Amino acid sequence: MPLQTMRKRAEFLAASRARRQATATMVVQARRRPEGHAATGIRVGYTCSKKVGNAVARNRAKRRLREVARAILPDLGHDGWDYVLIGRRDTTVAAPYESLLGDLRYAMAKLHADRNKSRP
Repeated sequence: MPLQTMRKRAEFLAASRARRQATATMVVQARRRPEGHAATGIRVGYTCSKKVGNAVARNRAKRRLREVARAILPDLGHDGWDYVLIGRRDTTVAAPYESLLGDLRYAMAKLHADRNKSRP
């Protein structure tokens, strides 16, 4: 199933109030869509602030995030969830592709880990 792209500001704002996991190369926000909304499919959004650099650097960072999302989210993403990948200054553009893949895998594992486990 192809990933759907988030385009509306309200969708990004809703994801910003949900779970988040920071890694060395990106920040990943994840939100389960409420019942009654389009519950099928995985939606993903990409964003980079001006801290990342000029327009060329921001677009390159977003292109790299899109490729990583295409590789990882169909397998590790959950149906009915929204994900926002946020580029980080210097590291998203400069990091090796394998590092980006590893960071997204790690973030997905942390975001979907069972939070109700009792701690010893």
